[in-house]
Amino acid sequence: MSERLRLVFAGTPDFSVPSLQACLAADCDVVAVYTQPDRPSGRGRKLSPSAVKSAANAAGVPVEQPESLRSVEARQRLAEWQPHLLVVVAYGLILPRAVLALPRHGCWNVHASLLPRWRGAAPIQRAILAGDTETGVDLMQMEAGLDTGPVLLERRTPIAADETGGSLHDRLAVLGAEALAEGLRHLLAGTLPEPVAQSAEGIIYAHKLEKSEALLDWNATAIELERKVRAFDPWPVAEARIGGERLRIWAARALPATGSDAPGTILAASATGLDLRCREGLLRVTEIQRDGGRRIGVRDWFNARPDLTDSLPGSRA
Repeated sequence: MSERLRLVFAGTPDFSVPSLQACLAADCDVVAVYTQPDRPSGRGRKLSPSAVKSAANAAGVPVEQPESLRSVEARQRLAEWQPHLLVVVAYGLILPRAVLALPRHGCWNVHASLLPRWRGAAPIQRAILAGDTETGVDLMQMEAGLDTGPVLLERRTPIAADETGGSLHDRLAVLGAEALAEGLRHLLAGTLPEPVAQSAEGIIYAHKLEKSEALLDWNATAIELERKVRAFDPWPVAEARIGGERLRIWAARALPATGSDAPGTILAASATGLDLRCREGLLRVTEIQRDGGRRIGVRDWFNARPDLTDSLPGSRA
């Protein structure tokens, strides 16, 4: 390219930071970073900057934090940066058509799934919940529809049997940054791959996670509950009522089992875990969190609940 590429980056959470760093390391000028306004967080509800804002400040890049990009004023301000390319990674705000058309090279998005499967807000967790064995990231040319644009580059990765929402999030954040860096190298060299339209088949939407989904229903199968525990780590964290106590469930695994006990029945309690009957199989819970407490192994919980362990057939210290 004869003219140095002017790039505006838009992102908000931790997932976006590796991609921002990839842009900063590329042979182009990151002229501005867009991120959502500071939000209250923590017990004191103090306004806190997003992870992207903190990274941009550390790099000395100007930061813009509009509530929306729908207003004429917000679009005019973006136009003043004269971006050749807008890179969007988990920004969290809708980009109107006028914004999509503003940069010379349009807008790119790093999406954490193999499109068109898992378009939408929560592709990482939905992939684990569904039992997918593979996922990845797509570098996509954005269109007006929700994650409907053609794909420029794709990186694939297996989903491990013990994968959590947190571990997969971190791996895909790095993978997305690598795909973005490759795309920028191609763009600067004039060798960008031809965009590939998404298939009209296999479209599934990854709806936003709701905290109400976190409650474990023992009428589900053990493998379904294990996936929920893994997918909802670190948020919103699976919950269950066990022994008359509401607990957050941080770690559990599905095991085969037979029997006619009612779903939710505690079958055994030991140092290796707490076994609960499911519609099919059993779920062995190994790490929990009591209200107001920290994450602990079930053995520590048993020490505080002799009433529970002493009454169980087959239980042992």
